[in-house]
Amino acid sequence: MTQSVVVQVGQCGNQVGCRFWDLALREHAAVNQKGIYDEALSSFFRNVDTRSGGNGPDIYKGKICSLKARALLIDMEEGVVNEILQGPLRDVFDSKQLITDVSGSGNNWAVGHKIYGCQYRENIVEKLRKTAEHCDCLQCFFIIHSMGGGTGSGLGTFVLNLLEEEFPEVYRFVTSVYPSGEDDVITSPYNSVLAMKELNEHADCVLPIENESLFEIVNKIHQMINSGKLGSTVKQNSLVTSSAGRAKTLQEKPFDAMNNIIANLLLNMTSSARFEGSLNMDLNEISMNLVPFPRLHYLVSSLTPLYTLTDVNVPSRRLDQMFSDAFSRDHQLIQADPKHSLYLACALLVRGNVQVSDLRRNIERLKPSLHFVSWNQEGWKTGLCSVPPVGHSHSLLALANNTCVKPTFIELKDRFMKLYKKKAHLHHYLQIDGMEQSCFSEAISSLSDLIEEYDELDATKGGPRIDPSRLKIAV
Repeated sequence: MTQSVVVQVGQCGNQVGCRFWDLALREHAAVNQKGIYDEALSSFFRNVDTRSGGNGPDIYKGKICSLKARALLIDMEEGVVNEILQGPLRDVFDSKQLITDVSGSGNNWAVGHKIYGCQYRENIVEKLRKTAEHCDCLQCFFIIHSMGGGTGSGLGTFVLNLLEEEFPEVYRFVTSVYPSGEDDVITSPYNSVLAMKELNEHADCVLPIENESLFEIVNKIHQMINSGKLGSTVKQNSLVTSSAGRAKTLQEKPFDAMNNIIANLLLNMTSSARFEGSLNMDLNEISMNLVPFPRLHYLVSSLTPLYTLTDVNVPSRRLDQMFSDAFSRDHQLIQADPKHSLYLACALLVRGNVQVSDLRRNIERLKPSLHFVSWNQEGWKTGLCSVPPVGHSHSLLALANNTCVKPTFIELKDRFMKLYKKKAHLHHYLQIDGMEQSCFSEAISSLSDLIEEYDELDATKGGPRIDPSRLKIAV
């Protein structure tokens, strides 16, 4: 069994990470009711013998003693990490796997990347190595960060570069939360574009998520709850909107519902690596099958059922409807419309009691309405995990390498250029050692090149569909 390490950077990264670890523990608790440390748990957790006090040795078999997350928590402000350490998950994190400062990055990518990156480089590398040493077979690093702030974008992408230097053979999956147009951080377009250049060059896969999409999803869920049409029975074990497994409490943070959706994306994506299934999909297979070109590694994610996974008992969606939902705008975690764009490849990760025949039937049903590139008409990768999400019969995560991400990048470029043409706020960045104006021109050039690559692919859409020639065997 392989292991993965989560690196959560900045306020957003740590808040999402906190929700991920909470939901992961509850998911494993529902499956592993005997309290035995098994391979599924080992993928994200160590089992540490703490009976003698302090950090004891890892225990590889038998009863769970003390679970420790395979995680590194980094933030240049102490608030969120301290809150986690005072909360119900405090014992899950190894105190030696935390890096915090007090002053923050001031919404400045250059402060996070250039100042804190240099200052904490050795400390970060040492803690990453320590975490890796506790893994038998380290397969993947998951970085969780936001693009708009200073620490998440700047230090987050600095850590990404370090991972490539120190662990070049280990996959780097990045969950990046993109700011909305109404973001309260004025410099977020600068931070996001500077971070994009690093993601283009150093990530294996990026899962872009837009705050706006999450906000709309949560709003729709709340409308359904408040409309009264769907009944008012509260689910006791919902894992999407409730962080407490019960009706909303006053202690719940305003972003918890949004962060839970991202946490569920990661839970579903790693389900095949953690649990058994008739058609397991390893994490390296996602990158191998969905990324045909190194820079085009941005995967659009959609989760379904979304609204049935709320705190209200809604009748379950039929299986076929679930597949249709995965390709609709309402279930995308970015503002995109993949059906009217071009697919390079698509992965479907299904959980629960679903047969391979159900998968094939639905793919054949949906194929005529989806546009795939001519050279990859059969570009589907499928995974079946037998363990469904807690309290539900089945779920589906679709990961699409699709040109529909292009409008998100174009909008980001436009917002960047509005500031950059006026040289607004530029002096805050240029006063940082190692930060030059060329950093900005190179970053916007990198983003423009990426948009152009998507343009070239889009230009092929609508051409005659060419069935790939079959191998002819002489008789």
